[in-house]
Amino acid sequence: MTSPTQALDLLYSETEDDLRAAVRALLADRAGHRTLLDRIETDDPYVPGLWKSLAGDIGAAGLLVPEELGGQGASHREAAVVLEELGRAVTPLPYLTSAVVATETLLGLAGQGGPAAELLASLASGERVAVLAVPFSTAPHPAPDTSGGPVRGVADAAAADVFLVPRPDGLYAVPAAGAVVTPLTPLDLTRPLAVVDAGDAGGTRLADGETARAAVRRGLLAGSGLLASEQLGLTEWCLEETVRHTRERHQFNRPVGSFQALKHRMAQLWLDLVGARAAARAAADALATGAPDAPLTVAVAQAYCSKVAVRAAEECVQLHGGIGMTWEHPAHLALKRAKSDQIALGSAGRHQDAIAALTDLPAPE
Repeated sequence: MTSPTQALDLLYSETEDDLRAAVRALLADRAGHRTLLDRIETDDPYVPGLWKSLAGDIGAAGLLVPEELGGQGASHREAAVVLEELGRAVTPLPYLTSAVVATETLLGLAGQGGPAAELLASLASGERVAVLAVPFSTAPHPAPDTSGGPVRGVADAAAADVFLVPRPDGLYAVPAAGAVVTPLTPLDLTRPLAVVDAGDAGGTRLADGETARAAVRRGLLAGSGLLASEQLGLTEWCLEETVRHTRERHQFNRPVGSFQALKHRMAQLWLDLVGARAAARAAADALATGAPDAPLTVAVAQAYCSKVAVRAAEECVQLHGGIGMTWEHPAHLALKRAKSDQIALGSAGRHQDAIAALTDLPAPE
């Protein structure tokens, strides 16, 4: 557990608030819900130029990368703020997959220099996008399968310039042009999935087997912990949008939000949101400080936040009444993202099993 001299810091700093304001303004201007609803009608949900603005101009892609390696020298706390805003807007960007999972995986190899450090610098600048070629449902524990062959359910493969491919003898960087990418039809149309086959593509070996496995676990752990922040942002938007709608919607000459039954439901959702914020911030802080109990804190955050996000999205759809069921209202975007995130980087059940193992408590039969 966290030592008495290393208290968790769950508050947002002034720097984090400024970063949030910049990201929110960018997304409001370039990737509003109307824009997303139009984009998902096409085969390409990514808003042109948005990645360059967020990753390069704001510098969000290099938040986890030290300055000496070409990054911003920030931490997981700042990256968590970016993901909160991306979750609020349900933005289709490869931030979690590239700027967090792939970047953190390469940071586990950066001490070796060479190709890993060079690739890391290009990711930090936003010039390239890397995706770890494992199913998006892969949890940090146990280690992912490295038997080779086509990999199903790889998130954001369509946006990748390079794939990080775990193989039995190590981790390889494979140019996207050398892999066969077959799109799938995902539940969440704002986060494309694909089958990636890089079996015959060769590539550049970045690390040997054991080093590669440790680096991949590091990347998945960071991704799992910061996914909780995306779920937190999504939950916040769902509650705010529901409160706004129930204030404006009238029945019997009264706002429907004044009805006691609805007030109780929204109050309970607010309590869930407060708990989710504490859990997500704890995970981000533990990752940022390298706390020894970071795996446990991450597992707790994912086990809790994934359920809260789904419940918030379900309530958002239902309390909007008939309009919440329509394609024109963005509530369905939030619900689909929440449901897909519920199994991303490990289901709640997988993380509960991890909690049981890490605390030496036997899981229920």
